[in-house]
Amino acid sequence: MKSASWRQHRLGPSIVSLVVYGGAIAVAWWVISIAPTTSILWNTLLADVAATLVVFAVSFASRNSSIYDPYWSVAPPLIAVYWFTAAGSADLSPREWLVFSLVSLWAVRLTFNCMRRWKSYDEQDFRYLDLKARFGRLYPLIDLLGIELYPTLLVFLGCVPLFAVANADASLGLLDGLALTLTLCAILLETIADEQMWAYRKTRTPDAPICTKGVWRFSQHPNYLGEILFWWGVWLFGVASGASEFWMIAGALAMTLLFVFISVPLMVTRKRARYANYDQLVEGIPALFPRPFDF
Repeated sequence: MKSASWRQHRLGPSIVSLVVYGGAIAVAWWVISIAPTTSILWNTLLADVAATLVVFAVSFASRNSSIYDPYWSVAPPLIAVYWFTAAGSADLSPREWLVFSLVSLWAVRLTFNCMRRWKSYDEQDFRYLDLKARFGRLYPLIDLLGIELYPTLLVFLGCVPLFAVANADASLGLLDGLALTLTLCAILLETIADEQMWAYRKTRTPDAPICTKGVWRFSQHPNYLGEILFWWGVWLFGVASGASEFWMIAGALAMTLLFVFISVPLMVTRKRARYANYDQLVEGIPALFPRPFDF
């Protein structure tokens, strides 16, 4: 098989991802087994960074930073499994089973949506291409620090409340119910938004280049809104577990700031550049947070 053909094959991204992430997981486990500290949190972070470096090496060698994209959804359930099983108990608690099921559901959905949109290994996110054109020879450094290590740190911070869940003695309570409701609603919102966008793209016409139906009529980025709510749900499970450390909120807060001040503005700027009448097409639709009386 010629080198160009595997990059263009429909299964290319999936096969490369399986191989790369299998290797990254193996390296992460090796790092944990030789980690110099006795802190599970620090050992996990070291392993997380090591796995990211494996993915970066492949992205650099294959000239495609999008190989990192699945990391966002692959890492959390693996971190949860490690923390829940390393806590010392032979069996998972009801809260651990509940949280792991929700995180896994979120991860499977997000990974599936990522892979079905990635049609060949020649494709990569427009933001990476823009950064490559802008920074030239400095792009590998931007890739390592900004595209890969920075999100890895954000996801790790977002997962920290899971550590509280792993070490909790408190039984299930009202806060768990609230966390369950919020997290399920977040996953449902993301699923509906992605499915509606997927269906829209199949029938998109030049006179309607922007999806403004379904949940997309309440927010220009309902998928991002669902992602924000998911991480706040994870944090709430940490609170329900009895965690009182104020820094447990850092992950959910950082995720919110990421989408509000970076992801959404980038997408709006791109759409305005592509569609001169973008503001007219989305007139009255908030960029992210729906208005209470729009429903």
